[in-house]
Amino acid sequence: MEPRPPDRSIEHRRWRIALLVTVAIAISYLDRQTLPWAIAAVQRDIAISNETKASLDSAFLITYGLMYLGGGRFVDAQGTRRGFLVIMLFWSLACASHGLAGNHGMPALLGLPFGVLMLGASRLLLGVGEGGGFPTATRAVAEWFPVTERSTAMGMINAGTAVGAVAAPPLIALVLTRVDWLGLAPWRWVFFLTGALGLLWTLWWWRVYRTPAEPATAPAEVERSPLGALLRHRETWAVVLAKFLSDGAWYFYLFWLPKYLFDAFHLDIRTAGAIGWIPYAASGVGSVCGGALSSRLLARGLSVNAARKIALGASAALMPWVMLVPGLHSVGWVIFVFSLAFFGQQSWSTLVMILPTDMISRRAVGTLAGLVGFGGAMGGVLLGQVVGYLRDHGQSYTPALVISGSLHVIAFAVLCVGIPVIRPLSTALAERQPVTQPA
Repeated sequence: MEPRPPDRSIEHRRWRIALLVTVAIAISYLDRQTLPWAIAAVQRDIAISNETKASLDSAFLITYGLMYLGGGRFVDAQGTRRGFLVIMLFWSLACASHGLAGNHGMPALLGLPFGVLMLGASRLLLGVGEGGGFPTATRAVAEWFPVTERSTAMGMINAGTAVGAVAAPPLIALVLTRVDWLGLAPWRWVFFLTGALGLLWTLWWWRVYRTPAEPATAPAEVERSPLGALLRHRETWAVVLAKFLSDGAWYFYLFWLPKYLFDAFHLDIRTAGAIGWIPYAASGVGSVCGGALSSRLLARGLSVNAARKIALGASAALMPWVMLVPGLHSVGWVIFVFSLAFFGQQSWSTLVMILPTDMISRRAVGTLAGLVGFGGAMGGVLLGQVVGYLRDHGQSYTPALVISGSLHVIAFAVLCVGIPVIRPLSTALAERQPVTQPA
């Protein structure tokens, strides 16, 4: 019997789904970049110190991490279509709410201006919504793509982070310099307009997305794996710790690069917006290259373990170059070095996000992806708070750049030691357990 030719309509639709999810991830990164790039304009109305800025970043990351975990459980329970709809609606409204922040004649509370507290509340809510984004994206990839194409699909989706981040500097600069509608400060429209984009996307999502009748993965288990069962595996802890370390560096770059350009080179928003997109563009190329390299190695006959680890190691090798930044006095060279780091980080991130689909069944992949994302967010909280404290106490950016430049190398070592062979957890555990002979 001749083999059945592949169904081109299904193949075409799965890549349409990947594009749809990519746009959602792009919107999420545009939304989270609004405050970092609009910070100078916001500071003219609301007093925000370096430590306060770090606390606002941490407010986002704490709830983002918790809901990365909770969002994974939520989408496993609700399904991909309904789950992503709720998630996007929530985070889009939360993004728009930043534009309502202000002191409004209210007294300070807890030693903070009322406007800062309002921004903090909005950052907390934004994190709650966006926390479910990547677990849902991971689940959609597991539903629609076979294992040989997953890293390429996730690379495309992860490139959405770059699309949103690339769009943020020039778009925000445009709004800040051109939009003053209804007598409102331009920075408020930054949040209103980006929030509206997410609401429009939900209409597209609900019309297009359906769970495939025959998933590209193996048949799903009847019951979802409990969180406690995942935490008993050494492999789970290795991925979570690796994400904790590497995302500590990533969120430092993501949230502090704009302020570093303002502080170190005294750039205005127009100039910063004109060049600040370049590292984020490099991160998009890295997202695609990391996933494509792993898929290419698989196609050439390498094992999943070898293909993933070779690509991860190559990505980690690009990160220590950021330690050179303190000695550079040209903004062009600084942008170049950060571009290397952003390329390596998002190549790395694509591959780490694919590991849950290599290790467990589709029914629990959202939960493990959420747990991994929670670890990453907490790494961002820790390093961000350290940077804010050091900056407000007279220190330069050098310690943070040295630390961040070493974290991916350490994370790669953690993965190699904690996961000697990348394979389904049940198989790995079964082979490690002694076989009990019948009496």
